[in-house]
This record gives sequence, C-alpha cells and structure tokens, in this order.
Amino acid sequence: MKRVLITGGGSGIGHAMGLVFEAEGFDVWVTDVDEAALAACPDTWTTCAADAADEVAVRAIMSEIGAIDVLCANAGIAGPTAALEDVGLQDWQRCVSVNLEGAFLVTKHAAPLMKAAGRGAIVYTSSTAGQHGYPFRAPYSAAKWAVIGLMKTAAMELGPYGIRTNAICPGAVEGPRMEGVMQREAAAKGLTRDEIYNGYASGTSMRSLVTARDVANMAVFLASDAARLVSGQVIAVDGHTENPDPKV
Repeated sequence: MKRVLITGGGSGIGHAMGLVFEAEGFDVWVTDVDEAALAACPDTWTTCAADAADEVAVRAIMSEIGAIDVLCANAGIAGPTAALEDVGLQDWQRCVSVNLEGAFLVTKHAAPLMKAAGRGAIVYTSSTAGQHGYPFRAPYSAAKWAVIGLMKTAAMELGPYGIRTNAICPGAVEGPRMEGVMQREAAAKGLTRDEIYNGYASGTSMRSLVTARDVANMAVFLASDAARLVSGQVIAVDGHTENPDPKV
C-alpha cells in the first residue's frame, strides 16, 4: 500500500486530501498542531501532533514513517492582515516559519526516504497569493511565493532520483479559515464581510470560491501515475483568479 504524509492534515485542505488519498487506497499519515482536530480524524489514519516548523518533531515523524510515496507539504497559517507598516516582526517571522520553513523541513527529511526508494511525489500547497501581490497580506504572500521557489529547486535536485514536485495554488477556499481572513480584511479595509466575500467571487472567471475537495482532487492527480512527467509546475485551483485582492 502506498503511503502519504500530509502536514496540516487535521482540518481544511489537508483533511480533504487525507479523505481523497484514502479513497484511492493510500495509507494516510497526517500531522497538525491542533490535537482536537487530529482526534476527530478517521481511525484508519495515523496522526501525529507536531509543528511543521519544528525540525526535531519532523525528523522524529520521518523516522517513524520509514517509507513515504507522497508528501503533501500543506501546513500553513494565514498570518496577520495589516498594512505593511503595521506588521509586527514576530508576526512576520511566525507566518514565514510555518508556511515556508515547514515546507522546507518536511522536504529535507522526506527526500532521503524517497531517494532510497527511487521514486516519490511532493505536492506543495502554495496560494494564488504566491502568484500575485496581495495587499494587506505581505507575510503570507511572501512565504507562498517562496514556496514556489523551493518547489522548483526541489524539482531540479530530486528529479534525477525519480521524485516529482509540484505546487498547487488555491484561490479563496470556502471554510472557517477563509471566514477569518474575510473578517480581518473587512476590518482593515472598512468594508463588510459580505462585500469582501462577493469581491472574491466576482474576481474569478467562474464567479465562485473553491472547496477543499477541489484542491485535494488536484493533489491526488499530481501524485498519480497519470502525472508521471508533470514536475516543477505551479497549478492554480481558483476558478481563474487574475488577482487575489477582492474586486471591491
């Protein structure tokens, strides 16, 4: 049975990835800092409470997992919503640490396992904020741009060992995390939550926000043999968003 490790798999996109990979016959391992969310995961999953930006914890998980076919470097946080001059350094550092360093650390410690097997697939969760400028979300946008640079470098380094890497860029994803983002953006911009929501939807050609399952389906495809020569690519799952800033 193939094995997938999903960071930030307790809820949202990561949880949806776990469900879809399990339906495809994978042995699912997930990490998260939210122990309550992990406790609510299916009993068939192996769960590990860990911070993706904690190298000691990441190393221990990789030692325990032993072999890995697919890595979904998905752990992330929204970070602060504020004008550049109002972003605190600690808030900046924490956002970059989880979103970028977390992706780096799981790649660093999964790579030897995949090299030994002579195969593997790594799927990074970036964002449309990693493709465009994103007003009031500087730490998040900067980190998600950097994740794409990490992915493309990993594709070149690991490709000769049969390991593929790709990045998914979700747009605005329905769910509690996006609700929090919209509430904060509304406060920062002097707008209502509904104005922000409608702005996101109207800013896409499909006039719709995406779901976590939409993103998970793309992750499964990128990890599959059907995508055996797809590597180093940045693929948006966003209903076609030209710019993530709400059109209001």
